[in-house]
Amino acid sequence: MKNAIELFSGLGKRLAAFGNDTASRAAIEQAHAENGWFSPDEICRAVGALADRMLRPDTLRAWLARYPVPVARPRRVLVVMAGNIPLVGFADLLCVVAAGDRCLIKPSSKDRVLIEYVVRLLREADPDVPIEFSDGNPSGIDAVIATGSDNANRTFRSRYASLPALLRGSRHSAAVLSGHETPEELQALADDMFAYSGLGCRSVSLLFLPRGYDLRLQPPVMNDKYRHNYLQAKAVLAMQGLPFRDLGTALLIEERSFPTALSCIHCARYDSLAEVEAWLAAHDAELQCVVSKALPHPRRVGFGEAQRPGPTDYADDCDVMRFLTELG
Repeated sequence: MKNAIELFSGLGKRLAAFGNDTASRAAIEQAHAENGWFSPDEICRAVGALADRMLRPDTLRAWLARYPVPVARPRRVLVVMAGNIPLVGFADLLCVVAAGDRCLIKPSSKDRVLIEYVVRLLREADPDVPIEFSDGNPSGIDAVIATGSDNANRTFRSRYASLPALLRGSRHSAAVLSGHETPEELQALADDMFAYSGLGCRSVSLLFLPRGYDLRLQPPVMNDKYRHNYLQAKAVLAMQGLPFRDLGTALLIEERSFPTALSCIHCARYDSLAEVEAWLAAHDAELQCVVSKALPHPRRVGFGEAQRPGPTDYADDCDVMRFLTELG
């Protein structure tokens, strides 16, 4: 196989032109046809973020320099992928192949088209790339990385109980505002909240606001599937007589917890940042990332950056490369 940096930076260059040729346009159309949540614009956004944030040669070089790779003895590592946003499982594929292991992919049925497209590009660049597709059978597997809902996670724990495993469930993201954010930062925050229809673990769904602060957000126009969820949630809240603020495409509810319904955004008022820091620390196992410039946090990102993770922004704060290099 080619050097991992050469292989994946080459992929990044090809993905930078995604949507400009017949093959990639066909992949966009098919992916959207099979999953209505994946709009063409959101697909291109996800691919562009991968090319820009994960697949630049200098980024790959600096990331891999932190680990003893490639491993001395390649393993067969199964990756069971989620499908809530386009190419969400790609980061795990990147880690496994860059570590020098063979990657067996079980793609989500919701994101099959785009994963197959990317694997096809990698095979065109190097026919010996150690990637194959799998039905998820644990037989012949040395380790597993699996991502899904909390219910799926319980199934993973049972099915792969005999294997070294890195298993992920559901997480959420929050934002902490000082009340002095610029209009540009608030617009960027709206992107952190509503990109990919708010379906990702990095989608901000809980806002911490200083008491007395009147937040003004301009949500984007959302797709029909999201709008159906918004109208349904609005009707339920109205029938229950519960208070909410209608943002036009989302519902703002005063609550210090993560919402369970799509299109609902919870906001919590605070008197001091110390109380927010204490809440975040107490709920760390539920947190993916925190958007803020008001306080420090180990997984803090800037406004507009939540949906653009780099290779070190590991999901659930689980260092995949460390997991792989310490397998033995």
